[in-house]
Amino acid sequence: MRSVLILAVSLASLGACGRLDHVGKRPDFSPSDAGREHLAMSVQGLPQSLEKQRAVDQASLWSGSRNSLLGDRRAGERGDILTVVIEIDEKAEISNSTSRSRSAGESLAMPQLLGIPQRLDTRLPEGATSADAVSVTSSSDAEGDGSVRRKEKLTLKIAATITDVLPNGVLRIEGSQEVRVNYELRELLVSGYVRPTDISRSNQITYDKIASARISYGGRGQIMDVQQPRYGQQIADIILPF
Repeated sequence: MRSVLILAVSLASLGACGRLDHVGKRPDFSPSDAGREHLAMSVQGLPQSLEKQRAVDQASLWSGSRNSLLGDRRAGERGDILTVVIEIDEKAEISNSTSRSRSAGESLAMPQLLGIPQRLDTRLPEGATSADAVSVTSSSDAEGDGSVRRKEKLTLKIAATITDVLPNGVLRIEGSQEVRVNYELRELLVSGYVRPTDISRSNQITYDKIASARISYGGRGQIMDVQQPRYGQQIADIILPF
């Protein structure tokens, strides 16, 4: 038991040391040159076929290049950037009500059965009779009410990078954004899979068209540290069975 307690204290101390690096100073930004986004933008894509490009140029009065006046500027290759529009305004309300009632009664009487009740009555104590041998009644009632109300509203925009193009043409995107105000750092993360056809002409896509969407909105800093319970309290909530 002593060794387990020492191990728990050691782990809590190590976790607390990670939060001591920003005591008295602002939290540091995450490195922007590390991760799948930077890797996708830094690696050069495969060159387009010269014959294909030449055929496009010959078939139109305008160049088929993405940098031309009428070219398609939507993101579609690894390393391209698009805007993810997050507008969540959802409301859910569920209400349930149940009621149940049941009653039952049984009675067994034998006032005349070959004269047996009369003979038994003479042997029973005064006031007792075997005419109504058994009488049972029962009743039960149950009621239940339940309701759930939930409302969420979030309006954000974030630039995401195409980190991979799957064999079927689906694009994998990842985006991150950090904003620091005084000693508090706000973090916004988004990732998922999108179809190129769902990207609008303004190079934007809404969150409801992102498959396996992972959206995280939070922060870290002094205010967030105060809102979190202490390590000892978290360990006690896990270990204590009551």
